[in-house]
Amino acid sequence: MKRPASPCDAALAITQISVGKIKVGIAGLKEAIEEVRASGARAEADIAQALLDRLKPKNYIPAPALEDYKQAFLREFKKALGEQVEEEQQGPVIKILGPGCPNCRRLEQLVLETLSELRLAADVELVKDINEIAAHGVLGTPALIINDQIKVMGQVSSRDVLKQWLAELQF
Repeated sequence: MKRPASPCDAALAITQISVGKIKVGIAGLKEAIEEVRASGARAEADIAQALLDRLKPKNYIPAPALEDYKQAFLREFKKALGEQVEEEQQGPVIKILGPGCPNCRRLEQLVLETLSELRLAADVELVKDINEIAAHGVLGTPALIINDQIKVMGQVSSRDVLKQWLAELQF
C-alpha cells in the first residue's frame, strides 16, 4: 500500500543547480526532466520551454531571469542524458599546488589575505597530490593556478602581483 506524500518527501525532490552566477534549489527538476524526456521533444528551445513550463508553478523564477533559468534547465537535461556540458563558472577558481611546505602555506595565506582585502569570493583549493600536480604540468612548487591558467610556479608571487591578477577577475 502506497503512503501519501508528505512535506518531507517534497524536500527530497529539490535539486541545486547553477543559474547565472548563483546556486538555486529547484523543486521537481528530476521529475520534469523525465516527463520532457518521455514527451520526445528534440529541439533545445522546445525542451527548455517545456522544462520551464513544468517547473515554474513549483518554483519562484523571477521574470528578468527566465532565459537564464531556461538555459540552466536545458544544461541539467543534457547532463541527465549523459551529454558532456560545460558548467557555468561561479567565480574564480584558485589552486595552490604543492606538498604543504612552508612556501606553499605562505602562498595560500597570501592568496586568502588578498582575496579578503579585495572583498573577492573565490574557490581556493590546496592540491597536495603529486599526481594531480603533475597532471597540471607543474614542474616546481609552490604553483598558483587561477581559472586553469598557471600564473607562477616554483616561487611565491609578491602581494602586488597577486593583487593585480585577482583584481583582473573582478567585474
